[in-house]
Amino acid sequence: MSKQTHPYHLVNPSPWPALAATALLMVTFGMAMFMHQKQGGIFLAAAGFAVVLYTMFVWWRDVVHEARVDHAHTEAVSRGLRAGMALFITSEVLFFAAFFWAFFNASTLPKLPLAETWAIMPGVWPPAGIHPFDPFHLPFLNTLILLLSGSTVTWAHYAILQNNRKETIQALWLTVILGVCFTACQAFEYTHASFGFTQGIYATTFYMATGFHGFHVLVGTLFLAVCLLRAYKGHFTAEKHLGFEFAAWYWHFVDVVWLFLFVFVYCNMAGRLMPIFEMIFTGTNMLIAFVLLLCAAGYGAFKLAINGGLPKVAH
Repeated sequence: MSKQTHPYHLVNPSPWPALAATALLMVTFGMAMFMHQKQGGIFLAAAGFAVVLYTMFVWWRDVVHEARVDHAHTEAVSRGLRAGMALFITSEVLFFAAFFWAFFNASTLPKLPLAETWAIMPGVWPPAGIHPFDPFHLPFLNTLILLLSGSTVTWAHYAILQNNRKETIQALWLTVILGVCFTACQAFEYTHASFGFTQGIYATTFYMATGFHGFHVLVGTLFLAVCLLRAYKGHFTAEKHLGFEFAAWYWHFVDVVWLFLFVFVYCNMAGRLMPIFEMIFTGTNMLIAFVLLLCAAGYGAFKLAINGGLPKVAH
């Protein structure tokens, strides 16, 4: 067997991609059958989901084995993995951008039915009959919980860099507990909501945005719980802790998304600022700004002509 002369990791043949694809196909067909009230659909979907969870476990187990036993995560491989995680988080940003766009489109310029085809009176936001949550009740508490969890996960990172295993475990325990507390508060909030998912555009965009964020909190909490187990096993060192680093990136992303949700969805900041924007960006004001820019450009051109053009650059 020839000696490897490059720093890159060539993955061994693995059954997990094929198994994951089969399991996802089972979930897809099962859910389609369930939605069309076909017998056995829910069981097929549940079996497929169970296989997906199993595949995730064994696949990531192999990745950990490659890092710790095979020492395959060289500096070059680590850079590639970091780039992959960064691109994944970027795709998640765009995923949430779609829900924010839908909410902004509905909240900043609310319309009544037929408003697109027949000019009628403008709508109101939130729509009539919708009583939104008080942002400074449970949502504010959840904001404090997530901000505190961001601090504890940073503490865990600092402890890893100091090779302080005890503090790493303590900080990760606190972060996981805070993640569970956030989920519990959000579940309590949902059960006490005055509106359901199908009650118009406000309810739909609200539950889609906050619900998917809640799902991401669950995933992040599980991610950090796995890191906690690995910390007990002594997997993380100051030099090698890529798995925790990715969990911390993901958790900070979840924190930032929640801050946007709190400000723009719960507090409806975009809707509150819209009258100011409409007052500033009127046709008259835009025309005045355009004329002023033309005057500034003309004055700049005149000064250049007087001074004999652009200054010469010495070679």
